[in-house]
Amino acid sequence: MTEVKRLIRDPYAIYARHVLRLRPLNPLMRTPDALLRGIIVHDVLEQLIANTQPDSPVTKEELLEISETVLAQNVPWPTARVLWKARLERVADHIVQGEARRRERARPVAFECRAKGRIDPLDFTLTAKADRIDMTPQGQWILYDYKTGAPPSKDEQTYFDKQLLLEAALAEQGGFEGLSPATVADAIYIGLGTTPRDQPAPLEETGASQVWAEFVTLMTCYLADDKGFTARRAMQSESDAGDYDQLARFGEWDATDTPVPEEMS
Repeated sequence: MTEVKRLIRDPYAIYARHVLRLRPLNPLMRTPDALLRGIIVHDVLEQLIANTQPDSPVTKEELLEISETVLAQNVPWPTARVLWKARLERVADHIVQGEARRRERARPVAFECRAKGRIDPLDFTLTAKADRIDMTPQGQWILYDYKTGAPPSKDEQTYFDKQLLLEAALAEQGGFEGLSPATVADAIYIGLGTTPRDQPAPLEETGASQVWAEFVTLMTCYLADDKGFTARRAMQSESDAGDYDQLARFGEWDATDTPVPEEMS
């Protein structure tokens, strides 16, 4: 699902990865990078929620105990363990207080739940995975996604980061494994960065049916024979580095240059 954001911001990266099937080389040594930190945080929160009864409060002590165990099992770098544990301690109150509010609204029913959505005329399948899905007493879904950094703003979600909006569309279509189609009451990023905050998706402004129709239009355009995959089309910052910038020969051109179509032999 994060590939949709990349398709909008840097289409050439999608072409290089999925058409040319090129992948960045893995580092020679595993490092405590942002990807691993995200996996650790997801694991901690999933265990915390799964181990807690719906009518029992989540405690800070339990959160930190689970964090210590998960870090010891998965992070072999002592310095990284200490730093990541300190980060979790800083956001612990936000997690615990937020979980109390979430439990008042709904109960957790699924974690790391996979979904698919078909566009048959294009022979295209969109796949997704929701970090967490709760069900309200009225039978509606609430979708959550954990972010170890700052969650995307309302405008970023409206124009670029469509992950939660598309997950809501799939949920209402019955695209999630083991879950029936139902109205999505809310879709929220739980931000666990330096300044922890929750950021809802703009479902009221961009409903599930609308976002799906816009996605079908987007994919129809990109799968047309005369549509190119422009590199760095709408990067969040010009200083952002892409995995395929060298392949795209970025530096020989810049963002002020107009893309020129080329026939690929």
